[in-house]
Amino acid sequence: MIKTDEPRLENKAAATPAGGDVNALFAEFMSAFEEFKSTNDARLAEIEKRGGADALFEDKLDRLNALLDGQKAALDKAAVDRARPALEGGRAHGGDEYKDAFSAYIKRGEEKALSVGSNPDGGYLVPAETETEISRLLTEVSPMRAICGVRQVSSSVYKKPITVSGPQVGWVGETGARAQTTSQTIDELSFPTMELYAMPAATQNFLDDAAVDVGRWIAEEVNAAFAEQETGAFVAGDGVNKPTGFLDATIVAEDSWSWDNLGYVATGVDGGFPGGVDPVDASDVLIDLVYALKAGYRQNATWLMNRATQAAVRKLKDADGNYLWQPAAQANGRASLMGFPLVEAEDMPDIGSDTTPIAFGDFRRGYLIVDRQGVNVLRDPYSAKPYVLFYTTKRVGGGIADYDAIKLLKFGAS
Repeated sequence: MIKTDEPRLENKAAATPAGGDVNALFAEFMSAFEEFKSTNDARLAEIEKRGGADALFEDKLDRLNALLDGQKAALDKAAVDRARPALEGGRAHGGDEYKDAFSAYIKRGEEKALSVGSNPDGGYLVPAETETEISRLLTEVSPMRAICGVRQVSSSVYKKPITVSGPQVGWVGETGARAQTTSQTIDELSFPTMELYAMPAATQNFLDDAAVDVGRWIAEEVNAAFAEQETGAFVAGDGVNKPTGFLDATIVAEDSWSWDNLGYVATGVDGGFPGGVDPVDASDVLIDLVYALKAGYRQNATWLMNRATQAAVRKLKDADGNYLWQPAAQANGRASLMGFPLVEAEDMPDIGSDTTPIAFGDFRRGYLIVDRQGVNVLRDPYSAKPYVLFYTTKRVGGGIADYDAIKLLKFGAS
């Protein structure tokens, strides 16, 4: 039976103040992981001895998984808060007339000073500092932006030529005949940008507050909304009024891989890992997935999965009894799986019949995010009185840039 004198498990994600002691949080996280390992080891020992484990083990592991996830979220938030520059009370830098004009437009709707970036719809480009801040915040909260390639463009569609196969070559003797070789095959990838919007609201009293940095306020209000919508599209978007996600591609068994498809490795079990409760058998398919990726991509590869899948992966061991999942070595680092960094994306599917909840690859080469320069803001003080709405839009696209750089683990028989 599982011990009843276990330490109390507390999820401190919600209780941790912004900018808390990151080192203390990290120490708590590592302590929870050690407790997780000892509980899982006891569960496996009981399975080996009796052929099954007490349900209390599973219950405690679920709670420890939730605790680890909560503490990691608290760590990430504290690290981001500590890294943010101090606000300067909304004081504009001297000589930045456009920033002053933008602030006047946001606060009072004064348009006469805005001549740069105006458009026929009455909206205005946000200052470059705010646009950069929005992009920075998006990178911090969007797992896909943190690992994928990002390109800024000035047109609505970005086209990228790519060599699918190189020219034919061969060895030849000094006086041997040289037959004409076939030329390389070039494909063109197209990345159209789609409009993404958010509409934060504020009271006029809030905007009139001299301490409000309107650029920072706009950035922080829209970044979470943008990041949530973007991540879902980059993972599984269908390309209709949104970017095309990498999971929208046709998938084929790795042995039959060809361009325009993503290759997968099957677990051999419908909806589960092989080997049942044996964590060593389950780890074999992860090794197969790692080596399905070519060495040139593998050196910069990353795992991508959601929180529930990561909870299952935490229990896996190698043949020597070492856990494949390891926590970050430092407070602001990433967890790793088999030595490769692991990134959480809640839009990845759960483990189920014939699903592909685990992706592994060099996403910086495999998936391209395209941002059209400029973020527009349209002030609307009429539609939701007494609130002032700010219709904020940006154009973004995305799609697979290299079909050979990302591999999937399919939880199916074949």
